[in-house]
Amino acid sequence: MKRNSYRINKAGSLDNLKLVEEELPELSANEVTIEVKAIGFNFADLFAIQGLYSATPKASFIPGLEYSGVIIKSGDDVSDFKVNDMVMGVIKFGAYTTHINLDHRYVQKLPEGWTFEEGAAFTVQSLTAYYALIELGNIKDNDTVLVHSAAGGVGIYANRIAKMFNAYTIGTVGSNSKIDFLKDEGYDDVIVRENNFNEQLKQSVGERKLNIVLESIGGKIFKESFDLLSPTGRIIIYGGAQFMSHSPRPNYLKLLFQYLTRPKIDPLSLSDTNRSLMGFNLIYLWNKPEVMKRMLTNILNFNLKKPYIGSIFSFDKLPEALKHFQSGKTIGKVVIIV
Repeated sequence: MKRNSYRINKAGSLDNLKLVEEELPELSANEVTIEVKAIGFNFADLFAIQGLYSATPKASFIPGLEYSGVIIKSGDDVSDFKVNDMVMGVIKFGAYTTHINLDHRYVQKLPEGWTFEEGAAFTVQSLTAYYALIELGNIKDNDTVLVHSAAGGVGIYANRIAKMFNAYTIGTVGSNSKIDFLKDEGYDDVIVRENNFNEQLKQSVGERKLNIVLESIGGKIFKESFDLLSPTGRIIIYGGAQFMSHSPRPNYLKLLFQYLTRPKIDPLSLSDTNRSLMGFNLIYLWNKPEVMKRMLTNILNFNLKKPYIGSIFSFDKLPEALKHFQSGKTIGKVVIIV
């Protein structure tokens, strides 16, 4: 079977991403063949394409971590899915294509009433928010939670999950245009980050204790967020937006400067102030499909609102969609229709 894929032979630039026709590999006994209907974008896609992601394959690869579609063929050892099942899920790269062969353990049935676009917008962002707040953050009732990049897919689900614990949620963004959206989503306060972020955050937190921070900005924002954590507070790093380029190729001198001048935390200070610094990479869960499946089941049982999709592009416009996503002006999820 032939498929069309966006493949990158050498990481380093968005311009290296090319649409090719290629042969779909033979189906293994434990795999299903999925006709892809929608693809979800994640910042890890851009980092991988530009060669800034530690998990980036060394050889030629197809980017993309998130998909939805229809099963058109099933391996001999697969009993939990059948042909014509509508599904969604994650893949350790390979989603920017029309057809995928994938181990059935990484496949989830599309919830009833969901569109393919919604399915492709759900798995990575909801897992990230869940893992950060519940598995690592140990969120408790009435905690105060600060979420950076609050208008992105992770930020939206982080607020929804936190509200299940009656948390007071503060979201930060880089643009005034996103304030009303976050208020409608239920954030208690919204900060448009400025040079006096430290004072903005102190005013927003007020007399409360800052219990949890979901951090993805880095630099000065990270340091000032960490400094305001209360005793027993946890800061959880889930991204590195400070290293995101707004051009096809990274500015390596700028990246080097940012890396060398990044904030440093003395480990002894953590015990002195009784605060925790944690981080994670969702790729870790790829080797633990049973854990990932359990968490996804828990999230779906929360009966949260469907994913918010901010932008939809056609498959042939995928490179243009990546540039739009890279701009930082998007709200919610950017999805490709195949």
